Amino acid sequence: MNRRIARILRTNLTLTTLCLVAFVAAAIPVDIRLAAGEAVVAVIVILLGLRRSRSTQQSMRQYVERVNGGIDSARSSNTLYAPLPMMVFDVNTDEVLWGNEGFVQLTDQKDGVFQMKMDSVVPGFNKHWLLEGKRECPDLVTWNHHLYRVFGSLTHPEEKGRGGEMLATTYWMDVTELEQARSTLELTRPVVAILMVDNYEELMKACPESKRSAVVAALEEKLNTWAADSGGLILGYDRDRYLFLFEEKSYPDFVEHRFSVLDSVREVVAGEGVAATLSIGVGRDAENFDDLFKNATLALEMALSRGGDQAVVKDKLNFSFYGGRSKATEKRTKVKSRVMANALGELIEDARQVYVMGHKYADMDALGAAAGICAIARKKGKKAQIVMDLENNAVHPMLRKLQEQPEYAGAFVTGSEAFLKAQADTLLVVVDTNRPQSVESESLLESCNRVAVIDHHRRGSSYIEKMALNYHEPYASSASELVTELLQYLIEPADLLRAEAEALLAGIVLDTKNFTNRTGGRTFEAAAYLRRAGADTQEVQRIFQSDLKSMITRYAIIRQAELYHEDMAIAALDEEYERVTAAKAADEMLTLKGVQASFVLYKKGDGVYISARSLGEVNVQVIVEALGGGGNSTTAGGELPGRTVAEAKKQLLTAIDNYFDK
Repeated sequence: MNRRIARILRTNLTLTTLCLVAFVAAAIPVDIRLAAGEAVVAVIVILLGLRRSRSTQQSMRQYVERVNGGIDSARSSNTLYAPLPMMVFDVNTDEVLWGNEGFVQLTDQKDGVFQMKMDSVVPGFNKHWLLEGKRECPDLVTWNHHLYRVFGSLTHPEEKGRGGEMLATTYWMDVTELEQARSTLELTRPVVAILMVDNYEELMKACPESKRSAVVAALEEKLNTWAADSGGLILGYDRDRYLFLFEEKSYPDFVEHRFSVLDSVREVVAGEGVAATLSIGVGRDAENFDDLFKNATLALEMALSRGGDQAVVKDKLNFSFYGGRSKATEKRTKVKSRVMANALGELIEDARQVYVMGHKYADMDALGAAAGICAIARKKGKKAQIVMDLENNAVHPMLRKLQEQPEYAGAFVTGSEAFLKAQADTLLVVVDTNRPQSVESESLLESCNRVAVIDHHRRGSSYIEKMALNYHEPYASSASELVTELLQYLIEPADLLRAEAEALLAGIVLDTKNFTNRTGGRTFEAAAYLRRAGADTQEVQRIFQSDLKSMITRYAIIRQAELYHEDMAIAALDEEYERVTAAKAADEMLTLKGVQASFVLYKKGDGVYISARSLGEVNVQVIVEALGGGGNSTTAGGELPGRTVAEAKKQLLTAIDNYFDK
């Protein structure tokens, strides 16, 4: 800075000197005595200019020092009467060196503030942000029951004797009233919730007409009691729906008690032992009531798509889930199946290309559902192609059987091939998953503007949004069951190839564990239709046969299992295993007496995979979802990238503890 100032001032003096020399040189030919006189005057002017330049430079340096900081600037009149409280302290010794009158008035000591340590004047003050080069403290400073936003900077005085001293100049802005107003505004922001009785029709049918009003009154009493302490407004706007408006300050209490109304509503029981269940969609953190209601509607749809009997909260960015641990009951109707079948048929007829895609590392349910869609497309005169990794999958026996059929010549393509061939009017049917990051080819999903989703897994926080058709039924046993129901309205049993019928039946057998889990009346109806279409149950059983080596590996996994909470079997393996082998080991651990749920963690690449199974009493989907996975209440899985098996196991145990605590 000093050199820059000297250079600026020296420029003017140099110009003056050159002009004087030019005059002297011009006078020499005219008169030597005149030139000598001018030379004497020039020397005097140059000497006076040098003296004046040095004086100006000194004044300029002093001015810059006052502006930039240091002890002298702290004592200058520019900062002494600054409107903001100011304080200067030594960063190395933490000694308070100076403070203006505004800062001194903030302290308790009044006198004797200077030369005291920072912790004595402002307890708990953190100076690390200054050392990191920041100009503002990232957190508000609480001091003497006030909140301050602190700004500051570092200076390095160069006066003689200062050595390596580093000073910090800080400015203190009292924002107590502003923060109180902001807090009040945040706590009084409106929140909109939609409460829906899941099984209203079943409740009304289960009791005589004379007692229906009593059941409704009991329900409303539970809702009003739960909402009373919040000071909100709850009112019914449909026979099975209620609108609840409350303020943000009541929301933490609802979350802390995990929306306790979900449990209290189950105490309302109609005739024949039918207990009421409730789904709640909460919308918050929006600019107006219209957006709040939209968020609440989306949250309610999410709750219903996950099986109901739970609360889902939607803010600007995320979904939060509470409850959802009870077993889902079959609630879908054949009317919806018929409507969805007609809609899917129209989409296929209008499409130039039809692609069917399941999840990565396809299983029998994904392949069976895809084969069913191919049968529908064939009936409509279109050739559908299945997007699948032919190497990394768990369906090699059935895959070879389908490839042998003339109708499936060239029917299997990779994700990259389908992406290159996709056109503007291509229809993509996604089966057995609703999460965009789980599909076989994300690029293909993003490139298609018409997407149909057929899935039975509970919806997670991320799901496919741009859908021309969404047939999502979390009460179904499998995607193959859903596709089979669609087949009944679109084709005759004779139009279905025997290999396709067996693929669909194998998908149902896989997800129901041989018709023992998540099996309803509709499941057996679908199986009966496939049997009439020519499916051979013995052939399906042979598809699931494994070799001796695989069986030995499964039992080696089971030998490493440990019990947690007395009924949770957990096998944490440091070796790499095939996904199918780990999944079958998790299934077999459920045959152990007293085991309600099983978890297999195994190393895969640079991460850890998890397979979870349950008999139905424990909702493994809720547990695995906390680790970033998904699935349904009895079958779930996920991937934990960048973690060791020990770290993944620790996270799993924490998720299990949280599940039972909450």
